[in-house]
Amino acid sequence: MDEVIRARGHENVSAEHASTFEVTTDDYLTPAGDCILAVEADRAPADFDPEFVEACRDADATITVTIEAGGYAESVTGRGDPDLEFANERSAVGRTSEYVDDRTVVVDSEFAAEGFDRDLVAALADGAEATVTITVE
Repeated sequence: MDEVIRARGHENVSAEHASTFEVTTDDYLTPAGDCILAVEADRAPADFDPEFVEACRDADATITVTIEAGGYAESVTGRGDPDLEFANERSAVGRTSEYVDDRTVVVDSEFAAEGFDRDLVAALADGAEATVTITVE
């Protein structure tokens, strides 16, 4: 089962955060937002299909987030959690930890923003259109 978010990069994308990565509906990004990979997302976790959300609430679920932009793509895998809320109307966050809040869409992620392919990050920093696909199995 998939959820797809369309967004775009921003000149301040640095992807240097060590424990999270994020896609936001905000239309701006300050240099302090070193976990944010894309802005102007057309959807947020609160918009996801209830069946998708329920599937992600299984601790044994495998959740993969794939980001494509500028001809580059990178996937990162983590897992679901019974406490995932998918209630946030602004941001989707992946975490390397087990911490869950209303923005969290995946926990125990293999890596965070700093682990994404640098060519992909450069494309996002150039403002490339981005497709974020979240898959749950």
